[in-house]
Amino acid sequence: MTRHYLDADAQARFTGDRIRTVRSILELARRRECAFVVVAGDVFEHPNLGRQDIGRALEAMGSQDIPVYLLPGNHDPLGTGSLWSSPAVADRLPTNVTVLDRTGIWPVSDGVELVAAPWHSKRPDADPVAGCLDGLRPHDTVRIVVGHGMLEELEPDKTSPVRIRRQPLDAALADGTIHYVALGDRHIRWPQDSPGAIQYSGTHESTSFRETGRGQVLEVDLDPGTTPSVTAHEVGQWQHVVVRRELNGVQDLDSLARDLDAMDPKENTIVRTAFTGSLTVSEHARLDQLLDDRTPLFASLQPWLRHTHLAVVPDDDELAQIQWGGYIQAALEELKTRAEVSGHEAHTNTTRDSDPDLWADEVPAEDDLPPEPTPPEGHQSAQDALRLLIRFAGGVKS
Repeated sequence: MTRHYLDADAQARFTGDRIRTVRSILELARRRECAFVVVAGDVFEHPNLGRQDIGRALEAMGSQDIPVYLLPGNHDPLGTGSLWSSPAVADRLPTNVTVLDRTGIWPVSDGVELVAAPWHSKRPDADPVAGCLDGLRPHDTVRIVVGHGMLEELEPDKTSPVRIRRQPLDAALADGTIHYVALGDRHIRWPQDSPGAIQYSGTHESTSFRETGRGQVLEVDLDPGTTPSVTAHEVGQWQHVVVRRELNGVQDLDSLARDLDAMDPKENTIVRTAFTGSLTVSEHARLDQLLDDRTPLFASLQPWLRHTHLAVVPDDDELAQIQWGGYIQAALEELKTRAEVSGHEAHTNTTRDSDPDLWADEVPAEDDLPPEPTPPEGHQSAQDALRLLIRFAGGVKS
């Protein structure tokens, strides 16, 4: 899984840790004496994955003598050209691993069955899970539905034909036809910290800024007639973090530094910053130094340009240290006026971005490096010119 905001070193570690986390999951399952492990779709990122990545993942799945059941999802569906029928998978599938490649019941052990709903194509035209319930009746056997897709209450496109309908699942749970529903597609656990017989475990490693925290797996204890016991275990080693701050002085910079320093481990933390506010030239230089000092420590530390609206305007003390006279001094005063006016406009125009209640759910996608927003006319050039003049003058004294 390639992330363009990672350099070669971080990308190699990110890729390797995703495989190591698979081994950690199997080790956890062994320690917890789990009967088997289920992966509810999107086992592989896409059907054209290289043999090396596939081989290493399969090796990790075979690292413990525990049954592992893999469901094809929308990223790795069955059908023509399927990854699952390729020699890279078929020739190296460990003996403890089973691909749930048909819809319906899969006996697991005495008294336990999986009810699988694999994706047979990348674009189904109906509820991808409901069909697996056809013909099933209440039974003493513990039945676990393994499906992939978005529940209707979570799907933003309310007209989508591939929404998973809740009612058939609830009805089957209520009458004892099934006892638990393990779903994939959502990368974040849902519902968060809540019991229930329908659960998304999320991904084992964070893959984008839409995913808060580190990856988890769910340990599920099932006993017919009782509510499933669900325990989350953090297994992921990486996290994506969006740092939003309004910076208006030294105290805000100190607070930012403390928050960045508290992140651990930094080498596995991917940070995107979104700054608003107004700083003097010396304060902005301090911000630059603060970020420069810490950037090498993180897997990635980059600005989220779409939500970066930081005005930089010299204060009177900074300008008072520069007395060149003549035309240069007049130009300096004019640039200061332009920077102040346009800086005020830039800050005023970010009201929406500065209100966390209005955009708290909006985070950059994994490949979101948008172009920098267009500032008010003359804004950036006036600020840059001021900073350049001050630098030529020898900077400002602290």
